[in-house]
Order: sequence, then C-alpha cells, then structure tokens
Amino acid sequence: MDRLRGADIVARTLAAFGVTRIFTLSGNHIMPVFDALLETDIAVIHTRHEAACVHMADAWGRLTGEVGVALVTGGQGHTNGAAALFTALAAESPVLLLSGHAGVAESGRGAFQELAQAEIARPTTKASWTANAVAGLAGDLARAFRIAREGRPGPVHLSLPVDLLERAIPAEAVRIPGPDAAAPRPVAPAPDLVGDLLGAIAAAERPLLVGGPALCDAAGRDAMAMLEERLGLPVIGMESPRGVNDPTLGAFAEILARADLLVLLGKPLDFTLRFGDAPAVAPDCRFAVIDPDPALLARAPTERLVVSGQADPRPLLAALTAGAGALPRHADWHRETRGALAYRPPAWAQLTARTGRLHPVALCRAVGGFLSGHPEATLICDGGEIGQWPQALVRSGRRLINGVSGTIGASIPFAIAAALQRPGAPVVAVLGDGTFGFHMAEFDTALRYGVPFIAVVGNDARWNAEHQIQLRQYGPERTGHCDLRPTRYDAVVEALGGFGALVTEAEALPAALEAAHASGRPACLNVMIESVPAPVIRRAR
Repeated sequence: MDRLRGADIVARTLAAFGVTRIFTLSGNHIMPVFDALLETDIAVIHTRHEAACVHMADAWGRLTGEVGVALVTGGQGHTNGAAALFTALAAESPVLLLSGHAGVAESGRGAFQELAQAEIARPTTKASWTANAVAGLAGDLARAFRIAREGRPGPVHLSLPVDLLERAIPAEAVRIPGPDAAAPRPVAPAPDLVGDLLGAIAAAERPLLVGGPALCDAAGRDAMAMLEERLGLPVIGMESPRGVNDPTLGAFAEILARADLLVLLGKPLDFTLRFGDAPAVAPDCRFAVIDPDPALLARAPTERLVVSGQADPRPLLAALTAGAGALPRHADWHRETRGALAYRPPAWAQLTARTGRLHPVALCRAVGGFLSGHPEATLICDGGEIGQWPQALVRSGRRLINGVSGTIGASIPFAIAAALQRPGAPVVAVLGDGTFGFHMAEFDTALRYGVPFIAVVGNDARWNAEHQIQLRQYGPERTGHCDLRPTRYDAVVEALGGFGALVTEAEALPAALEAAHASGRPACLNVMIESVPAPVIRRAR
C-alpha cells in the first residue's frame, strides 16, 4: 500500500497551487520537506539568513501577486524569519511563512527548540496557527494561501510539527487539492455603494482619491491610471512610511491640505495621512472610505464620513472605472494636483558635490540614466535617507521600496527575488551603507544561483537617518553613536566572487553601472556620498 508522509503532502500541495520557487534556510525540523521537494519541480533558493527568506518571498508576492513562500526551521529559525513579516504586513504583500516546529507528541515536554511560534508570529500576520494532523496539512495550506491573498493581502504563518512531516498515512486517504481550493474570494462593491461614491466625488470641488500599498504594484498602478483618465481626477497610490512627505509624490502635502473630499480606496487612515487630522487634512474635509477590513471603516470621523462600505480595492477600481464619466469641471483641480505631484525643487539641478563625495542627486542622475536604457528593469529603494532620493528622482517601470513599515535592510533579498522573477532584466538596488550590513551574506546566495543584480551603496559612513534626527532635535553638539566606518563594501563583494567598484566622482558612476551590468555577476558599487537629509519637497509661496 502506497503511503505519503506529511512532508510529501506539503510538497505536492504547494506544487498543485502553482508554487514554482521556495525561499528557505535549512534546519532539523524541515529536512523532511527538503527531501519531499526533490520529487517536485519547485526550485529551492537556499539563503544565508531566515529573514532574507521572508524578504525574498515578500518581493515575490509584491511583483507577481502570487503567494511568496518562505520555509524555515523552528525555534530561532522561526523568530529570525518572523521578524521580517512586519515589512510584508505593512506592504500588504501575500506571503506564507512555513516554519518547522517541535513534534506534537513532545509538546509541553521540553522538546528541542519548542517555542510558542504561532503566538510569536500572530501580531505580524493575518493569521497564524500550528498544524495538528497529517491528514489536515493540505487543508491548512489551502486556508493559508486563501487568507494571504483575500481582502487586504498580507502574510500568513503555519507551523509544521516535525513528527507530522515524518508520519506516513495511506495515499488513498489523501486528497491533494487543486488551485481553486486556495483561490481568494474577492468582495465586489455593491452597486449602490459604487453609485454613492461616484455621486460624492461628482459633488465635491476638490476630491482626492488615494489607494493603499496593495494597489502600488504594476497592475494596481495601471488600474489607478485608468480610473484617473476616466474621471479626470487625481488617483494616487501611497506606500511609503514618509506618508504625506513621500518624495515620490512631490508636493503632495499641499494638495492633501486643500482637498474637500478624501476617498480612501483600501488605504488605511493612519500615520501616513497624519490620521486625517488638521492641518494635514482640512478640518472640513469629508471622507469616503471603502475597505475590505470592517475595522478600518471606523477610523474616519463619523461626522464627516459621507460614504462607507466594504469591498476589495481591485474590484472597486474596476467598478468605478466602468461606472464613471469624466467630470470636466474638475479639470483645474486635476491640473493643479498633477503639477504638485510632479514638482521637484529647481535648485536640485544645480547641486554639485565636493571632491570625493557625490550628492545623492548626482547618484540618482546616473542611476536614472542607466535605467532609461532598460525599460524592463527593476528599481529597489532602501535605507533611511539615501533611499528617499531615488524615490524622488528615478523613474522605473517596476519598483520596490521598503514600504509603510519603514524597516530597512530588505533590498538585497528583494533584488535577488526580482532578478529571479524576471531573468535577464537589470535590477538596481539603491541602499545605504548601514542597510548593506543587514544581508550582505546574501551576495553569496546570488553567486551560488547565478543571479546578477547591482547594489548601489550610498556610503556616508553613518546611520544617517538617526544622525539627522539628532541634528534636528538635539543640535550638532549632541550628535553621536551613529558613525560607521567608510568600509570598502565593493571589496567585500569582490572577495565573495562578485563585481565591485569604488566610485568617488559623479562622472565615473555611469561607466561603473554599465560595467557592473556587463559583468553578469552580483555587483556592488560603493559610492561615497555626502551625508545629507532626505528630501522634503515644498514649493516656495
């Protein structure tokens, strides 16, 4: 009689759901899954740190809309990986963290690496639980996949006790579900809700439509652009921890303060919008809130809430686009809004750097010039201050940033996942020197799997975001403890077998980018930069 281990059920179910790649770091509790994956076509990317697994799965989820799968061992393997779930949660990224776990039979007896893993992951996930039966593993996975993509997308955690993975049951007792079992069930907006929302928009003088992080992928941005064209009104995506000061959005703070109707399309009313409080939002501005999460509908001030309802953002955008007609009387407001979003200070064009240090604007000019010749490329922005400059200045058809969590350090794992997802297309990650230290060992991962990308490290030998806080809040005489060494990170990558170059002059950076790309290897351009604050864009009055 044929028998299947729990690990075989896990591997076959993942394959049935269309998983093509798993990001993992090995460990005792998950070796049965490693063995079972040999019987599938699923590629295994074996990393150097569990958090990198989750960051790679996060990038995969954002770029594809599929569930990105990370597989780690139990105990500290789990806690290492779970730390990265917060980034995925804030970015509304569909991720599944599968963690090995102490055996069910040994639970409560002091088993090896026994830990309350589901409880640890719960605050940073949409759902978190531990499997309790071999026969239920396929159903557990189906539930996890569905939750990760349903409503507001986000991470899910499932712990897999090792004895369930090793235990075998008769094959005829197992039914491997098909993709439909894992499919999300989108909530479309009711027709009356669409009509009420369009009516409120038509009645407003200065309406502003804002989508959340889940709409900031390529498909979501296309959908927002279609709605904007149809309405003749601004439709804006927000995904940055800088919120109203997101440099991607230019002088957004100015137009937000002038809006008389703020329409939130799956966008949480939170710190990124200053909680809707004055003066960031006008005290008489009204709100229309459509969200998949009923709890978030209650955040808007009830006395100013004109439309409220539950729906998923993508079907909502489609319904609005289908039902909308152009509103010509808003043309001046639309023009004003787009002008504010496109605004960049003219003085930036005149910025020059002192010898041996580039201003971030010069760094961005070179990166933008390189990407303009590669429309299929991916731009990744990371770090406290340096990561904000390319968001303001560099245009790319595909972009990943650290997201609303504001957590730094994910860019190297992001770059590897992006390069795997679109082979042959350049990936350029702009990050700080502090950020580089989080996952520099993943250059080894990229080299082992032959995954080229370019890390442009803005090196000011400092934790600059915190240094700038010290300057602003305490004064220059009370700065300290935020300094780093001007390390040759390019030499580190060369020692691992990658391409490295030190850049100290703006004129050398374009050629260095081309040489890094031509090398076909993971590359690090160590660019010495001035230590300046991130851009805050305001127009002179």
